[in-house]
Amino acid sequence: MEGNTLKDLVKDRLARVRTGTDGEDVVTAGIVRSVEVQPGGDTRIEVALRPGDDPGIAETIRLVALGIPGVSRVEVVPSEEAGSRAAPAEQSASGPGGRPAGSARRPLPVMAPPAAERSPPPSQGQVSREEASRHPSEAEPLPGVRHVIAVSSGKGGVGKSTISTNLAAAWARAGYRVGLMDADIYGPDIPTMFGSNDKPRMRDEQVIPVEAHGVKLMSLGFLVSEDTPAIWRGPIIMGIVRQFLHQVDWGELDYLVVDLPPGTGDAQLSLVQLVKVTGAVMVTTPQDVAVQGVLKGIRMFESVDVPVLGIVENMRGFVCPDCESVHELFGAGGGEALAASLGVPFLGAVPLGMAVREQGDRGVPTVIGHPESPEATALLEIAGRVESRVAEVEGESR
Repeated sequence: MEGNTLKDLVKDRLARVRTGTDGEDVVTAGIVRSVEVQPGGDTRIEVALRPGDDPGIAETIRLVALGIPGVSRVEVVPSEEAGSRAAPAEQSASGPGGRPAGSARRPLPVMAPPAAERSPPPSQGQVSREEASRHPSEAEPLPGVRHVIAVSSGKGGVGKSTISTNLAAAWARAGYRVGLMDADIYGPDIPTMFGSNDKPRMRDEQVIPVEAHGVKLMSLGFLVSEDTPAIWRGPIIMGIVRQFLHQVDWGELDYLVVDLPPGTGDAQLSLVQLVKVTGAVMVTTPQDVAVQGVLKGIRMFESVDVPVLGIVENMRGFVCPDCESVHELFGAGGGEALAASLGVPFLGAVPLGMAVREQGDRGVPTVIGHPESPEATALLEIAGRVESRVAEVEGESR
């Protein structure tokens, strides 16, 4: 493919990436200042972020460009006019962490789980170039699944997996057919939270998900031991996400909840490229640092045309079991204030209490193990609001 033709293709694909601030694409908005493509496919993209733009846009630009057929390596650099606002990033076809020839720092090795612990073996999957470069608006629905709900956060430690677990369990408790896909490759907590150590089985080259508390489950935690660290590069992450979506026999589901890792990286982009996502639930705690992380996540989903269903504020207020006084250990109202400022629905607040910790340690979702607790009551109400938001979003898309 000639350099000029490939350059035009890169610009065309980047013109589909929205900024998330004013709805413009990154080319029209002037964020992408120049694109240079060498004969071998090495690509250099100069970007200039504006005040208010999410710095994560640079990473989205890099990942989208990397998936284009003929592109071998992508370097995103800040425009001289914008100083150092856009962080440089380089990506070779071998995955994140690639460095120019001659770099003294060696990239981390890709580590696969021990062969004895694979049942079935997690592999890189067969991710096509078309899938890797696909704009989320072109993603197809997952066969047999009515709604794919992403649960995401800007940072770790905000209780995202707790929300995912209890959303899935609440819907199963209400009689819906539900699956939960643990896409948090680096910290797969879902097996612990559902109290299952079962290994998935194979049938006709399809993986049969584990079932617990009425929910079908798939997690890397079922495939590797608890003390095995996951060190994955971008293409491997996309391959694992693809396997969990397309090589797992989910059957007919009303909801597939996807528990994403913190941040706005490879797993998030892979999910929205590989399957049509109905909407995203954003989870935060009241602290400013968590709220700012959620804002970045919201901007990321907006830039790839995924509806944000709303914000959940977790760990708001601890009720003393002895005196019943409320202590705002992490503050209060940060997530609610962000939702109001953005015009995004506020789905509810979950108090900080003993029930979530106790039931989580037991491997029982709070809405099942302690349904009368204040935490479970809040979680059940949130599940109902998400359900209403899904119906609203679907009505708008018709």
